Amino acid sequence: MLLSAANSSAATPANGGLSGYVNMPSASVEADGTFSLGYSYDSPYGTGWMTATLLPFVQVAGSYVSITGTPGFSTIPGQYGEAYGRYKDKVVDLKVRLWPESRYLPSVAVGGTDLLGTGLFKGQFVVASKTFGEAKNFEASIGYGHKRPDGVFAGARWTPLGAPSWSVVAEYDGNDYSKDFRAASTSAGKRDSGPVLGLEYRWGWLGAQVARHRDHFSANLFATIPLSEREFIPKVLEPGYYQPKTAPQRHTSAEWHSNPQLAAPMIAALVQQDFKNVRVELDGSTLKLMLTNSRITDMGRAVGRASRVALAFAPVGTSTLQISYTKLEQPIATYEFIDLPTLSNYLTGQASREKLTQTVLVRYARADDKVDTDHSAIVAGLDDSAGMAVHVNRDGDAVQLSSQDREDNRFKLAPKAGFFFNDPSGALRYELAAAANYNKRLGNGLYLNSALKWTVFENISGVTQPSNSVLPHVRTDIAEYKRGGRFKINKLMLNQYLSPGERVYLRLSGGLYEEMYGGIGGQALYLPNDARWAADLSVDALQQRGYKGGFDTRDYRTVTALGAFHYRLPYEMTVTARAGRFLAKDQGVRLEWKRRFRSGIEIGAWYTKTNGNDITSPGSATKPYNDKGIFMTIPLRSMLPMDSQANAGFSLAPWTRDVGQMVTSPGDLYDMVEGPRRDLHSYDGLGNMGERPDEQNLPAVAQPDVRLPNAWPLFRARLEQSGAATPPVADWVKGVGLAGGAVLASALLDKPVDNFVVKHQDGRAMRSYANFGKIMPYTLLGMAGLAVALGDDRMQNTGIIALQSVAGALGVTTVGKYAFGRARPEDDLGRWAQVGEGQSRSNAAFPSAHSAIAFAAVTPFAKEYASPWLYGVAAVGAMGRTANRKHWTSDVVAGGLVGYAMGSWLWQGQREQPGSHLTVAPGPKQISVAWQGVY
Repeated sequence: MLLSAANSSAATPANGGLSGYVNMPSASVEADGTFSLGYSYDSPYGTGWMTATLLPFVQVAGSYVSITGTPGFSTIPGQYGEAYGRYKDKVVDLKVRLWPESRYLPSVAVGGTDLLGTGLFKGQFVVASKTFGEAKNFEASIGYGHKRPDGVFAGARWTPLGAPSWSVVAEYDGNDYSKDFRAASTSAGKRDSGPVLGLEYRWGWLGAQVARHRDHFSANLFATIPLSEREFIPKVLEPGYYQPKTAPQRHTSAEWHSNPQLAAPMIAALVQQDFKNVRVELDGSTLKLMLTNSRITDMGRAVGRASRVALAFAPVGTSTLQISYTKLEQPIATYEFIDLPTLSNYLTGQASREKLTQTVLVRYARADDKVDTDHSAIVAGLDDSAGMAVHVNRDGDAVQLSSQDREDNRFKLAPKAGFFFNDPSGALRYELAAAANYNKRLGNGLYLNSALKWTVFENISGVTQPSNSVLPHVRTDIAEYKRGGRFKINKLMLNQYLSPGERVYLRLSGGLYEEMYGGIGGQALYLPNDARWAADLSVDALQQRGYKGGFDTRDYRTVTALGAFHYRLPYEMTVTARAGRFLAKDQGVRLEWKRRFRSGIEIGAWYTKTNGNDITSPGSATKPYNDKGIFMTIPLRSMLPMDSQANAGFSLAPWTRDVGQMVTSPGDLYDMVEGPRRDLHSYDGLGNMGERPDEQNLPAVAQPDVRLPNAWPLFRARLEQSGAATPPVADWVKGVGLAGGAVLASALLDKPVDNFVVKHQDGRAMRSYANFGKIMPYTLLGMAGLAVALGDDRMQNTGIIALQSVAGALGVTTVGKYAFGRARPEDDLGRWAQVGEGQSRSNAAFPSAHSAIAFAAVTPFAKEYASPWLYGVAAVGAMGRTANRKHWTSDVVAGGLVGYAMGSWLWQGQREQPGSHLTVAPGPKQISVAWQGVY
C-alpha cells in the first residue's frame, strides 16, 4: 500500500515516534489505526520507538532512549550494574488533536512528553498545522512548548508532486539541550536549538529520514502498519468450504431415528472442516448441531461452513436447522435457520442478505439447545485423524510437532522465546526453550491441561541483585525460578467448565496454575442481554511453588478474589475494572483499556492502585509505585496465508514488581466468550457467512468506523429543556424541608463516625478507603464524560445531563462552603467551628463537593436505566471522605442530596426530549449531514 503525497506530507513519525518533522511535533496524527515502529539516532540519543493512533485524534508513542557517553549504573568491574551499559530510559508521549484542519483554520493539537516514569524528557506543547496547495503537498506548523520543547518551534514539509515518495523537511528545533539529563557529560551540552534540514523517503510501509543539524546528522528508520486493514497477507492457503464431488446419500428421518450412526458421515465431513466437539441430533424435523471450530476466527463464517455440510447430509423432510456454537463445550450462540431453501440459495449466491436475515434467528444459546445423544455410538469406527506430524509456520511457530483429534485433544511441541528488558545487571535478558502442551478432554466440559518446558538457553538467572520490596515476593524472585532447573512443569491442572443457565458460565480449577503458583479456585461469568457489559468474579486459594519447577512448594499462601466489570465502547474499545485482593495480599483496583482494530490487533494499557506500598525505584516511601503497563495482542491470522485462532502478544511493564499482581488465569471465561459474543452482536451476527465476494462490502464484514459526534451543541438544548421543568414552589419547599431534616439527622453521627476514624486512621484498610473515596467521584465523572464522547444516542444524552448536573452541583456546593464556612474534622476545631484564619472558605467542609459530584454523576444514569444500585456506588465512594477526616458525615449527606437533586431535576426536564443531535453519515462518494433539534 503506497502512501499518497497528501498522507506523506501530513503525518510522518519524528525521531520520538509522534507525527512531526525531525524532533519537533506537528498537529497532524496518522490515520486511525496506524501503528509504527522504528529506530532513530540523534546524538547523544539512540531511540527505539513505537507509536499508535489509538483514536482518530489521539496518538501515543512509547520509546526506549539510550544516552551515549553516560553509564546507566556502576562501571566498576565486579559490581552489580557493570553489564548494563549506557543509561537508558523509558518514555511515553501523548498527542491529542483538538480539531482537524478546515478550509481556513489550521488543525491544532496539544501534547505531553515523558508522561510516565522518571520524567527526564518531560514537557508540554501546543502546535498548529496547515496544508497548502491544491494537492495539499506542503505543510507548515508553528507551536510553543514548555520544558521540551522550550519556547517557540516550527516545522515544514514539502512533497513534490512528481516524486510523491520523497519529502523535504525543515524545522526550527526549540529544545534546550543544555538542560537535558547529564548534558554536561554528553554531546547534548554542546547542542543548540536552531534550524534543521532533512530528506525523507517512503516506500509502502517503510520510511527513512536523514537530517542535518548544525554540527551533526541524525537518522530515523521506520515501518508503518495500518491496523485498520483486515489482513496483511492474502489467504492463499485457506482451505475451501465443503463441496462434495458427488452428492452424499440422504436418508429419511425415520432411518436417522432408528440408526444414529447415519450421522457419522456428517460428523466426519465437519471434522475435515476443522470442527471439534461435534454433536448431532434430529429433534422431529429440526436438525440440531453443537460444535466449535479450532481454526476459523469469525463465528458467522464457521457457522456458514457448518450449514453447508448440514444441508448436504440433512435427512429428507428436515425443515429447520439449528447450529449452536460452543467453546470448551459451553454453548454461546445459536443460529436457527427456518427456511432451508433460502439458506441454500444464499450460500450458492442466489439470494440476498436481506432475504436471508428474514429467515434466521441469531441469539444466545439456551439450555434446551443442548444436544444430548450417545455420541460415542455415532462415531464408532470413524477415523480420528489424530496422527503426530511436523508442521512448518503453523500458528506462528517456525516449526512444531503436533496432533489434534475431533474432541479437540491436543499435543504440541514448539520452540518458545521470552525477552526481558531494563534490569541493572543487563539491559536485555532472554530465555529460549522447548515447550510442550497437552490438553485432554476427560468428560463433558472437563479438561486436563498441562505444559512442560525445557530451557535451552537463558540469562535471566544472572540477575543477582536481591529485591528490596517490602511486600511478599510474589513476582520479584523470578531469577530464583530460572536458576531452579532447566526442566519444569509449568502447568498441570483440571478445569471443569459449566453453563448452568443462559448467559451464565462457571469454571472450577485445581492444580499447578503457572510457573510460580498452584492451588484451587473458580470463576463465575454473567453476560446480560445488553451486549455492552459483562461481569465476573474469580477466587483462588494459592500456594507459592518451589524454585525447582516440580511439586516442591514455598511457605507463602494467599487467597485472591477479584471482581471484574467489562464494558464495550464504540471504536471496538473495552474498559475493564477489577477490584479486590491481589497476589501480595494488597487490596485495590485495576483499570484496563484496550482497542481492537479491524485487523484484530489489540492495543491496551492498565493501571493498578492498591494499598501495597512498593518502594522499589521509581517508587519511594512517600510516593509508592503503582503497577502499570501497555500491551499488544496480535492475531496471527492477519499475518498468515490461512485463518488461525492463534495469538501472539507482548507487554511493556516492570517485570520485577510485587504490587498489583495477579495469578495467571487457568482459563479466563471472559476471554473465552469475548470473540464469539462480539461476532454475535456485530450487525446481523452472520459475518462472512457465505464467503461470497459481495459480502466484503457489507457492514457485518467491513465494519466501517463510527465517527464520534460533536457533543457541544447538545448542552445548550439540554439547558433550554430543563428550564421548563422546574418544580412548583410548593414542591421546592417540601424537598428542602426533607433534605434539611436528613442533614440534621445525619449530624448525630458526626462525632461517633469521626471517633471511629481517629481510632483506626493508621490502619491499612482505613487509608485504602480514604484513597477510594478521593478517587471514586472523579472516576464516575470520567465515565459520564466517556458516555458523552463514545456512547449511543441514549447514553450520550444521559452523559450530557450528568455533566451538567455535576457543574450545577459544584456551583451549589461552592456557595454553601462560602455561606457556612465549616471547619474540617482534621482541623480538630470542633463540629461547628468555622475555618481558621488564613484559610479560604472555598476549602470549607460543608457540603462535600466530592459527594455532590458522585451523586450528580450517577443520578441521571440510575433514573434513565432503572439502576438504583448506582446510588450505592456513589454513597460508598462519598463516605470515603470521612475516612481521612476531610468531611463530617453530615457534609457527605448534604453533598449527596445536592448532587441527587440537581441530577433528578435535569434528568426529569430532559428525559422525554432527547434533544438536538448531529448525524454524519459517510457514503461511497458523499457525506450526508442531518441536524435534529427539539426546542
